Amino acid sequence: MSIASIVDSRPDAGAPAPSDFGAFPLPVVGADLSVPLVTGEQVGYVNLDYAASAPCLRSVLDAVAALLPWYSSVHRGAGFASTVTTELYAAARQEVGAFVGARAEDTVVFTRNTTDALNLLAAALPEDTTVVTFASEHHANQLPWRRGRCVVLPVPVSAEEAVMRAEDALRDVTSRHRLLAVTGASNVTGELWPVPELAAVAHRHRARLAVDAAQLAPHCAIDIAGIGADYVALSGHKLYAPFGGGVLVGRGDWLDAARPYLAGGGAVRRVTRNDVEWASGPHRHEAGTPNVVGAVSLAAACRALSAVGMSAVAAHEASLLDRLTRGLHALPAVKRLAMWGPASPRIGVVTFNVRGFHPGAVAAVLSAEHGIGVRDGSFCAHPLMMALARNRAPEASDDAAVPLAVRVSFGVGTSAADVDRFLLALADLVAQGPRWRYRLDAGRYVPDPDPRPRPALAGLLAGGAAGAADGPLASQLAPCQAPL
Repeated sequence: MSIASIVDSRPDAGAPAPSDFGAFPLPVVGADLSVPLVTGEQVGYVNLDYAASAPCLRSVLDAVAALLPWYSSVHRGAGFASTVTTELYAAARQEVGAFVGARAEDTVVFTRNTTDALNLLAAALPEDTTVVTFASEHHANQLPWRRGRCVVLPVPVSAEEAVMRAEDALRDVTSRHRLLAVTGASNVTGELWPVPELAAVAHRHRARLAVDAAQLAPHCAIDIAGIGADYVALSGHKLYAPFGGGVLVGRGDWLDAARPYLAGGGAVRRVTRNDVEWASGPHRHEAGTPNVVGAVSLAAACRALSAVGMSAVAAHEASLLDRLTRGLHALPAVKRLAMWGPASPRIGVVTFNVRGFHPGAVAAVLSAEHGIGVRDGSFCAHPLMMALARNRAPEASDDAAVPLAVRVSFGVGTSAADVDRFLLALADLVAQGPRWRYRLDAGRYVPDPDPRPRPALAGLLAGGAAGAADGPLASQLAPCQAPL
């Protein structure tokens, strides 16, 4: 089947039509963004890099704009604005907890992102804890645990093997405390992990389960109690709230018994010259002035997604994923990456290589010649990428260069038309090759030359238009001042 027939086709009977998903009822900032091409044309931007950072929901931006006039210090201010800000911060904690189904006894700690949240949990582990995880994890769910006793299991060849390997590993652990740390959905292949089954295994062996939900949360409903998780970590910038917020939600006993993640104001009850009495609950690990804007924006995103329903989000993405995978299947030069095969359940994340083209070159061409943004690289998951490469070439070793690939990912702001544009652009690249010249610059493929004008954003960092011509920042940003 040709790409044209894929683009022109309708879904199977009973499935929602692509046009039904052209305007999902959660507008995102930048949906009307236009970008220049190397040819001098202007086109609407197609953002297919949601897995790295999702765009901001319009409702989230509105919530932040409403908050900012009232922004003030939380917890310790008597002024009315401070009272309002404190109440909003507390309400945000409740909203985010509800979004993931937090239990009454769970603690909701605001962090910077998922990496920060998992590092906080790693710092809070009791002595004599063994962590079991998989080589297929994002670096954020591998590296923090390596500071202590950690068992890293091989990349499983199936969801069933993941459960079996976790069972075998936990059975052999002799330490007093055990933690199984897994992802909810792979940021490389998009495949969904069998979290409820892994939770059952963990609890059977007196272990706790921590879930890296950075990729899961934007695509699927999360219920901590329902899936049996003890801890869940996620990022605002992947959940349509890119204001520097993240969260760790889970059982409070380990967190209350641990030394504060940061030592400072707000984390204490009382300080003397020689002693300190630390706070309990979330404040114990939120020293310093918290990121109120990040917390409120994350809560606003959770509320908006809950209002429309995560089942509707999943249905929207399932239709797009079906359209994308059928289109890629029509291109023999494209080879998708997967741990467990193309039929395994997954979110809207697809990673692939194109025979005869470097992944960086594919991404550069899609951007420069078609106005489409995708991600290329190894996606902060080097062991997984090496394992996937070893599946194709068993002789590959850990000493080899980390393999690279191209990743397409989408969300509520993606339409069937976006998928179609990508498929047509990729088909054009496979058939005709690049239509512009490219060169390597610091390891990245870039147009040579690159005539695309940059937006006039210098004033954002140099005191507005009047001050844009002054100071060192202005001199650094001057080449970027040509209008779109």
